Amino acid sequence: MALNSVFFFFVWSPVLFSIRLLCVCTWKCHDFHFHQVYGIELNQIPHLIFCSFLGPDADEACQYVTGIVGKNPLLLRELNLSKHELGDTRVNQITALLQDKHCKLNTLILCRCSITEKQCLNLTSALKSNPSHLRELDLSGNKIENKGVKHVSETLKDVRCKLERLRLRSCDIKADDCSALTSALKSNPSHLRELDLSRNKLGDSGVKHLSDLLKNPQFKLEKLALCKCSIKEKHCLILKSNPSHLRELDLSGNELGESGVENLGVLLSSSQCKLEKLHLCRCSITEKQCLILTSALCLNSSHLRELDLSGNEIENTGVNHLCDVLKDSDCKLERLSLNFCGITDVSSLTQSLSDTKALQFLKELDLSNNKIGYSKQQLIDVLRDSNCKLSLEKEYSLWRAGVNYFSSFGGLLTGSKAQEDPVKSTEQDKSQSDEESSEGETEESRG
Repeated sequence: MALNSVFFFFVWSPVLFSIRLLCVCTWKCHDFHFHQVYGIELNQIPHLIFCSFLGPDADEACQYVTGIVGKNPLLLRELNLSKHELGDTRVNQITALLQDKHCKLNTLILCRCSITEKQCLNLTSALKSNPSHLRELDLSGNKIENKGVKHVSETLKDVRCKLERLRLRSCDIKADDCSALTSALKSNPSHLRELDLSRNKLGDSGVKHLSDLLKNPQFKLEKLALCKCSIKEKHCLILKSNPSHLRELDLSGNELGESGVENLGVLLSSSQCKLEKLHLCRCSITEKQCLILTSALCLNSSHLRELDLSGNEIENTGVNHLCDVLKDSDCKLERLSLNFCGITDVSSLTQSLSDTKALQFLKELDLSNNKIGYSKQQLIDVLRDSNCKLSLEKEYSLWRAGVNYFSSFGGLLTGSKAQEDPVKSTEQDKSQSDEESSEGETEESRG
């Protein structure tokens, strides 16, 4: 036995055998079995729920994390250190903590921590040595680039890895980097349920790699986010690969074009498709393309609960096409977002909601930032006694210090007319809010 400097600290009541937590920080310990501490047999302490043996780096990490989240990380199942500049020293300490066999983190979120390729290697090496508990990994907003993606991929290959949610938004991932990622998932495909690669320039070959992955029957992805990934028309064929498991799809910010929308329509009309949430914000969808989408939804509308077409100039004709979906007896849509869609008349929408059971299910209707005329008053009257929250006029969110301040001009109307707010939004505010809320999306909502 070689033992240098053993330190003990307890969290306990005055009664000896009410010890709840025992941490033993060890330096250079070899072949030493801590079955007994100061003459106390550990297995005879009835209320002991936690015991840890830490090296110096892991101990430093414990103190650092405890100072941030207020709890010993070895007792945590979720650790979120987003927006903290970790640097090499802190990353090395956290790496040591992750390698500790007592660490049983389910969720690790390190968004916008300025993690480099080298630091990513250290983190993923630690996760490879202790991978079985981790279910969610979020490295969004770190420029891990090519080598960083390869390091993450090596972790995914491990058969002990049971990762269910992987988010790599804005990680400077290029098309070729997708090859390593999808190859790793092919070798260990059965656990991942959520993949977010938004705001990376995947391009042609990147989407092709994803398409090949989706064809794997063992790959049962439920949520796929590819917002602002430079996806072109022909690459929407990816959606036809394996539609039966997909529940949520985000293609916002991609120029889908007519053939892209047609391919999406094929997916939506398929009896195998059970998509519940579809986000197509700012996809340059026209009135004509809106007809393609709604025609497909009319053939298979029973599963869809949320549809977001904000930022597309579908205009009044597009709204008329959407009314056909609402009239479908199988439609159970709960949220419909048509923000900034060039809409001026909602008479047909009001009529559809009045004459069908769609209003029984609809909880949110967003028509903000549309110059709607007199027809909006009739819609307000129809929704007054419903459970549907209606958004009209100009609205914007201001994100400050992690707090969402919601202001509106015209207001949120829920069961009554809104009071006018003297604060008016500007296009600059709207643009800034969209960008900041999109970047922080992975931290504000998970799941």
